[in-house]
Amino acid sequence: MSSDVFSSRHIGPDHDETSRILDAIGVSDLESLASVVVPSVIADDPEHNGLQSLPPEISEAEALAELRALAGRNTVATSMIGLGYYGTLTPQVLTRNIIENPAWYTAYTPYQPEISQGRLEALLNFQTMVADLTGLEVANASMLDEATAAAEAMTLLRRAAKSKSPRFVVDTDIFPQTLAVIETRAEPLGIEVVACDVTAGLPDGDFFGVLLQVPGASGRVIDAQPVIDAAHERGALVAVGADLLAMTLLTPPGEQGADACFGTTQRFGVPMGFGGPHAGYLAVTTPHARQLPGRLVGVSKDADGKLAYRLSLQTREQHIRREKATSNICTAQVLLAVLAAMYASYHGPQGLTRIAREVHEKAVAIAQALRDKGIEVVYADFFDTVLVRVPAEAESVVVRAKAAGVNLRLVDADHIGIACDETTTDEIVQTVVAAFGGAEPSGIREVEATALQPARSSEFLTHPAFNRYRTETAMMRYLRMLSDKDIALDRSMIPLGSCTMKLNAATEMEAITWPEFAGLHPFAPAADTAGIRELISSLQTWLADITGYDQVSLQPNAGSQGEYAGLLAIRGYHRSRGEQQRDVCLIPSSAHGTNAASAVMAGMRVVVVGTRANGDIDVEDLRAKIDHHADHLAAIMITYPSTHGVFEDEVTDICAAVHDAGGQVYVDGANLNALVGVARPGHFGGDVSHLNLHKTFCIPHGGGGPGVGPIGVRAHLAPFLPGHPLAPELGENRPTVSAAPYGSASILPITYAYIRMMGARGLRAATLTAIASANYIAARLNSAFPVLYTGKSGYVAHECILDLRELTKTTGVTVDDVAKRLADYGFHAPTMSFPVAGTLMVEPTESENLDEIDAFCEAMLAIRAEIDRVASGEWAVADSPLRGAPHTSECLVDEWDKPYSRELAVFPSGLPSTGGRTKVWPAVRRIDGAYGDRNLVCSCPPVEAFAGQS
Repeated sequence: MSSDVFSSRHIGPDHDETSRILDAIGVSDLESLASVVVPSVIADDPEHNGLQSLPPEISEAEALAELRALAGRNTVATSMIGLGYYGTLTPQVLTRNIIENPAWYTAYTPYQPEISQGRLEALLNFQTMVADLTGLEVANASMLDEATAAAEAMTLLRRAAKSKSPRFVVDTDIFPQTLAVIETRAEPLGIEVVACDVTAGLPDGDFFGVLLQVPGASGRVIDAQPVIDAAHERGALVAVGADLLAMTLLTPPGEQGADACFGTTQRFGVPMGFGGPHAGYLAVTTPHARQLPGRLVGVSKDADGKLAYRLSLQTREQHIRREKATSNICTAQVLLAVLAAMYASYHGPQGLTRIAREVHEKAVAIAQALRDKGIEVVYADFFDTVLVRVPAEAESVVVRAKAAGVNLRLVDADHIGIACDETTTDEIVQTVVAAFGGAEPSGIREVEATALQPARSSEFLTHPAFNRYRTETAMMRYLRMLSDKDIALDRSMIPLGSCTMKLNAATEMEAITWPEFAGLHPFAPAADTAGIRELISSLQTWLADITGYDQVSLQPNAGSQGEYAGLLAIRGYHRSRGEQQRDVCLIPSSAHGTNAASAVMAGMRVVVVGTRANGDIDVEDLRAKIDHHADHLAAIMITYPSTHGVFEDEVTDICAAVHDAGGQVYVDGANLNALVGVARPGHFGGDVSHLNLHKTFCIPHGGGGPGVGPIGVRAHLAPFLPGHPLAPELGENRPTVSAAPYGSASILPITYAYIRMMGARGLRAATLTAIASANYIAARLNSAFPVLYTGKSGYVAHECILDLRELTKTTGVTVDDVAKRLADYGFHAPTMSFPVAGTLMVEPTESENLDEIDAFCEAMLAIRAEIDRVASGEWAVADSPLRGAPHTSECLVDEWDKPYSRELAVFPSGLPSTGGRTKVWPAVRRIDGAYGDRNLVCSCPPVEAFAGQS
């Protein structure tokens, strides 16, 4: 391909390098590789692979021009719709140094904490911010969105409550999208949602929990204390949705006795983006800390006793409990959580309080001006949102405001909601008031807002992290200092199996900060959002063509959400046919833990199917399980290529067996990077799949989020795709899985640009190059670290599993030792002990060139030579550089009593000169995970803890 074609920029190996890779693995060209690796029963030929309907590939400049045209069809009006989405002013220092900085957006989940200290510190700041503002002790490292956080709060309260009642009380004054997600989550779990006005009293009978929101959807501010006390007296627990900006002025629910708080940090510098991505949050009291879903950053210490951060309770619930899990959350919104935390750091407690007061004063000014016109303001107590009653006139007022460039919320024929935010100016206030007609005021009266009640009296954000970085210089340097502690794709390849850490091209990223996309409210009038709706429609069509499905929903904003939505579609299909008894979901024993957790959340019973010694599904065991559960079989969940990185030849037989028994086939799309342009799950037997846009389709991982997990379905499941109470175009009476109708819509231009610039030829070439590179690594490393599984042809798919179990048995060197030692070589480790304990799963992707792949292989071979020195008795494993890894710069000057040299410790195999690689210095030595779990500290430690540390 010409170097001017984008695919040649995206695909790492050039023509000569590809030839060398193919020579090493024994095939003549990429198409020959496809013919021996991909089973013929599923393989598509290049001329009939579903990609022919894609538009022709275009250049980077043309893609940006096309996106500009789409953006130009959007109207960024002043949004005063509210409902959890607000205008915000993102400091440019944060936009440039976080959102537009590959050191942050190309990083992976911080499972290797020694080379992730920057991300972990930023997330600890986020957790501290949330805990301080809510008045609770422990917050997690973010949730997918506010509605998901509310649903997780509900199931957390159910786990923690002493009451065995299935009833859950929800205040009627919560956001409609939050209620919809709660109801969707509750029904398969047998939870009865009871909606009522909690200020009028709690309902009779038993219930395990109560959920309310402050301020409410109407804008009303209530004192939550009486509700919390009354619920506790009845033996129930309470979760409160708290607007964090309002919490700078109001007594936080945690100080009133709430057991949990949930919400969003969107208005802390994160643009609305037509609905996302945004970092939701969930915080709890200390007794419930170990019930928290998702990720939790904690404080520990390293081998030298130095303070260090890590993911606490790292083996999350869905991996420990699998089919007994109550949450399938395995990700977060790290990039957006970092942005929100740094927004709080930049403004500090005084700045946040000032912003909150100004927002409140604008709302009070609108309310007073409307009262002066004789218009009824429904609630006297509000923070940012004014509910106005104008009998039979609401629609006409909204139309007049719209004509003046302001979108208000039409509640019903008689009521209008007006939400102020950080961007509300005096001119906007005047425009809104004028839209109500009548005599024009001579000017908006200066109004001094009285203190909100119950007023906050406690201090918050007192830690230096929120008081030290107020100038742009200080913030810029802080962000650089943090990112220097991490390894992201801007430093080296990240060879993580199943996670597909590929290039996130700058051109793909360009449009996400454009205000025409970033500034859209998800519930804005459809006429304002024509451009992004066309982008969404095109993307749905292309993804359907690529996967062989008939329709695609973009609502799920993570792979786990996609799993859940896909299984709900299957459940809805069976129930529509009067087959409610179909509730058994077959899941291979090798599957990712989220599969089983998602099935349980969708109201299914999990039955585990065994795997053979070669890693394939045991088809005999499968058929036995199908026969045993035939009348109750709902679905099977399979990953393809398999979790073991192999194309299983019997996949069509597996799908046919399930279909013959009346079940549906869910194909997990985690490994779709090995299928695009080569085979289509919708054609070889899948009924539904989720697609990880943050893997196969170039949305970056962002340090552990954002993710996008849309689902594709065959036509018979289309009526059961996700809907939304505020998006009638998605259909009625459908499940709602995310807060926004189209999920994390503002990052969809990334995938749009990738597909447009790659085209049919580029997409197929990317897939086959990824497969070729994985087989090259397998061939180079097999003699040192045996490749555990291959297909019948002797090849792997897009990833390979290196087996260290015998080495561990004979030398004591573990996968952890190899992972930590790789940091000394400047590499992130492969995936450890998944899907097989004691192994490393490696995935190079198509984006890495041969020099980088060889550098990784050479590092692994050098590590094998070090293992051999342990095996020979030259080093005891406890005194080897493997167990001592990673080594920090302090190792050059500290006391040294190791049997290996300092030079070998920090410059293994001649680094940094080898291959021109820059030396990466891990920020800390190996971290004591057990200490961190036993001594759970999940907020910024006091400044004294840093005494004497660099």
